[in-house]
Amino acid sequence: MRNRSLCRSAVLALLAGWFWCCLTAAALAHAALTGASPADNAVLDAAPKTLSLTFSEPVSPLVLRLVLPSGIASPLRDFVLRDRTVEITPPAGLENGTYVLTWRVVSEDGHPVSGSTIFSIGTPSASPPSSGDGVDRLVRAALWLARTGLYIGLFLGIGSAFVIRWLIPARQGGRRVAGAAALVGLAATLVSAGLQGLDALGRPLSNIIDPSVWWAGLGTSFGWTVAVLSAAFLVALAGLRWNSAGRAASAVALVAGSAALALSGHASAASPQWMMRPAVFLHALTIALWAGSLVPLVCALREGADAGRRALDRFARLVPCAVAVLVVAGVLLAVVQVEHPAALLSTAYGKVLLVKLALVLLLFAIVAVNRWVLTGPAHAGEERAMRRLSRMVMLEMLVVLAILAVAATWRFTPPPRALAVAAAPPVSIHIHSAKAMAEVTINPARAGPVDVSAVILAPDFSPMEAKDVAFVFSKPNAGVEPLRRKASLSPDGLWRAETTVLPLPGQWRLRVDVLISDFELVRLQDVVEIAP
Repeated sequence: MRNRSLCRSAVLALLAGWFWCCLTAAALAHAALTGASPADNAVLDAAPKTLSLTFSEPVSPLVLRLVLPSGIASPLRDFVLRDRTVEITPPAGLENGTYVLTWRVVSEDGHPVSGSTIFSIGTPSASPPSSGDGVDRLVRAALWLARTGLYIGLFLGIGSAFVIRWLIPARQGGRRVAGAAALVGLAATLVSAGLQGLDALGRPLSNIIDPSVWWAGLGTSFGWTVAVLSAAFLVALAGLRWNSAGRAASAVALVAGSAALALSGHASAASPQWMMRPAVFLHALTIALWAGSLVPLVCALREGADAGRRALDRFARLVPCAVAVLVVAGVLLAVVQVEHPAALLSTAYGKVLLVKLALVLLLFAIVAVNRWVLTGPAHAGEERAMRRLSRMVMLEMLVVLAILAVAATWRFTPPPRALAVAAAPPVSIHIHSAKAMAEVTINPARAGPVDVSAVILAPDFSPMEAKDVAFVFSKPNAGVEPLRRKASLSPDGLWRAETTVLPLPGQWRLRVDVLISDFELVRLQDVVEIAP
């Protein structure tokens, strides 16, 4: 009966977490700069009237500055957001010389992104000014420690609380360890909000007490993770103390804590959202179940042969299912994030993944030794074998801690899929006829999901008020029949068809159907090159 109750509760937890992740799904991604005006290293004859930065995803500007040829940084506060483009009004009276436009924005996955572009007016300066932006290693180290502590709290704190209440009862010592891990996670999660603000604004660690820093951190999507995960830690701590409602509280904490990781971060921001967020949730949930079993298992093994044998039997029934789900979800996340096997060696994200996989294989090897060597029939019921096995389980815990520490470094490594978007800037083509013209932009110009936008002009280059616009893509040499996408007119005057999928690289035929009046349709055609 206890196993049936556990199974029913697990199914309900999975469904609740899946539903929560799907409710919170949105088209988020790690933003990358795809275009700038003036272009990087451009030399202009006169001062620009507008500066613009275009990103692969919508962003929220945090800091915008223009470094003058004298080296003085002038803040830029007059800007507007137009979908994925930040249009900035520069200071008046810009003189000849080289300028550095620096930007710091937060992408919708909650991670700050920064960079700079250089342009010159008239004659470039002999010594270009420095942007002054660098990596604050102290803030980065604090962020890494906080993220590691967050993982310890979730997987060894909340996970242990659930296992103690539902699967492997533990005495006061085991509950104290689980409670301490949860407290570490709670403190690390709360501190992470301030550190996120420091990283977002590019401030030093000494500014951690500034309220604006905390508001900046909580204002990102990571703020939702902080709120939900903090509540999960409090519920888990209460569940360790309560007797009557302890089981329900531990289950709520496990589901909420696992779902909190799906609210922000690289992996949860990838497309398709309906699949990736639940995958993050399931990956976190199964890690918590496995890692959370280790503390109560060690406690049971030290109580004696009988208690250890009962704990091992229950652990053996749980782990195969948890590991199966963990591996499937992990492989899915890795495939989407890495995209190409070559990125495993050519990117920092891929190298971190390889280190993590090596540690996971080591963990599997330890589990195999525990399962088929130390718990075989020859060792059944031996006190000595139980002590030896408890030491091996503690070794498992050390490897788990190493895996969590390695995974925490992903906070600073954009996934290859985001780097690929940045490496494939948008392509623009001009198509004209005797009756109409179109300036079409495809972003990014690579196979996969793209956004298509166009400005429709009259033959004299004046804006044309079209009644309807549609983009038609075809690739006859690959057997791809025309793909028609209806465009909608946005407030900035662009006709847009977002999330159009061009599945193959190479040359595509593009036709723009422009309905000028109820009785006149103009078709503009050209060829566009799409990168792999």
